[in-house]
Amino acid sequence: MEELNLFVKSIFIDNMIFAYFLGMCSFLAVSKNVKTALGLGIAVTFMLTVTMPINYALDKYVLQEGALSWLSPSLASVDLSFLGLIMFIAVIASGTQLVEMAVEKFSPSLYASLGIFLPLIAVNCAILGGALFMQQKDFGSAVTATVYGFGSGIGWLLAIVGIAAIREKIAYSNIPAPLRGVGITFIITGLMGIAFMSFLGIKLG
Repeated sequence: MEELNLFVKSIFIDNMIFAYFLGMCSFLAVSKNVKTALGLGIAVTFMLTVTMPINYALDKYVLQEGALSWLSPSLASVDLSFLGLIMFIAVIASGTQLVEMAVEKFSPSLYASLGIFLPLIAVNCAILGGALFMQQKDFGSAVTATVYGFGSGIGWLLAIVGIAAIREKIAYSNIPAPLRGVGITFIITGLMGIAFMSFLGIKLG
């Protein structure tokens, strides 16, 4: 039940886009059509799901103070937490390279449409933010961390596909010239964020 509550909360209440504004650069740039947005959303979800348990294990058994005591009692006082940010980024960058190669091999059209934003998943602050929130929330197991990563990815996916669908619909609308493009996208994003705030009323056990 705890994992289910965390999953729902990470999608709707703690949404990476609408609650924390993480990954906005990719969100705005790659949301011009649904197909491309869906592809990037799936890639980000995959990266969050895969890297979260790896970063959890890294934090729990290597980086935290006393985490290396399983190797030797003499290492119980070692604290490598200052390396956390670098190590998380290294894990995310390695995973991104694998995702990039897989997309290029199995979907060249998606690879071409994503362009520079596919390798930039490595520095997508939504993925790094997930790892840092994992540290802050101090999850009890790798399963909980994985559920949180998957839920956060689904939330990001819903956000970018939602804005892409709206942008496709308004492409031929009579929008005032100063608001066309990024301007109207920011306004719609704000309205979607307000809509997602209604989920704050959900009471989870």
